[in-house]
Amino acid sequence: MGDMTRYVALLRGINLGARRPVAMADLRTLVTRLGYTDVATHLRSGNVVLTAPGADADEVAARVRGALRRELDLDVPTVVRAADRLRAAVDANPLDVPDPARFLVLFCSGHLDVDALRGLDPSRLPDERLAVTETEAYTDHREGLRRARAPVLVARHADGVLTGRNWRTVLRLLRMVEG
Repeated sequence: MGDMTRYVALLRGINLGARRPVAMADLRTLVTRLGYTDVATHLRSGNVVLTAPGADADEVAARVRGALRRELDLDVPTVVRAADRLRAAVDANPLDVPDPARFLVLFCSGHLDVDALRGLDPSRLPDERLAVTETEAYTDHREGLRRARAPVLVARHADGVLTGRNWRTVLRLLRMVEG
């Protein structure tokens, strides 16, 4: 059967109010029908943990996105991380996390323009902190997420799909994928 890898698929923008509704049971069924195993979801915001034989993250992302388009008529941008890459993203966080609900990790399917993001004038984000790696950005929002500017700025410097999860969710997904 080949090598088996654990992945987390991060679906952007589903179940935001009435926008792009997807029942988690339906999502688990859809992903299982793709041949993936040990499929589990976390919360209603599009977090799927799965095991895939002989696949890479981009292939998993394309297959999940394609199935959502075919079966549910939804175009859902998807970022996938293997367990080791999710662990590396957690370990690479250079910022302290005073409030996990106000701390985001932004995952990019492509690359971030690290030089441009590091060159941003901090006064543009007076109540936020930002740190970046090539494929993740870490943002802390003292005043909450409602008026957060950092994710918008990061998106302008991303060459792929970008989706964020709060720190609490990232740590829970890490436990699930390493489980």
